[in-house]
Amino acid sequence: MAAGLAGALALTGCSGDGSDGADAPASPTPSATASADSGGTGDSGAGGTPADGLDGSWLTTAGGKAVVLMVNGEQAALFATGGTMCTGSAREDGGSRSISLTCDDGTEDRAEGTVGSVEGNSLKVTWKGALGTETYTKAEGGTLPTALPTPDPAS
Repeated sequence: MAAGLAGALALTGCSGDGSDGADAPASPTPSATASADSGGTGDSGAGGTPADGLDGSWLTTAGGKAVVLMVNGEQAALFATGGTMCTGSAREDGGSRSISLTCDDGTEDRAEGTVGSVEGNSLKVTWKGALGTETYTKAEGGTLPTALPTPDPAS
């Protein structure tokens, strides 16, 4: 599990397509996503700004799998061991921070989430649906944290 997670973290520092000038770190590509306010009709991109305080790589475990949530400005990506890859956005609108993702395997467990808190190296996201609240630990300097959070038994 740690090897897959380390691989996902390593990917965040890989360069682009190998062409000249591709020394910039790769970043997730946002995709059209359903918005909580739009009733699922799509995100127009209007209203809202990058979600403050979320930039970086955040790690958790769920169902025995490592989960990496990466945020760079308004762009967000999520990778879980077993092959799930999601892309989308992290936005702040009216004081509420949200994460909207579209997953390549069609899962919707983490399609819409609301940021409950960001305190130090801890991030809590409540996902719509049965998944509930997950607590993530921030990866600092490209290294894995010493202990990954475990699922909250109350959620």
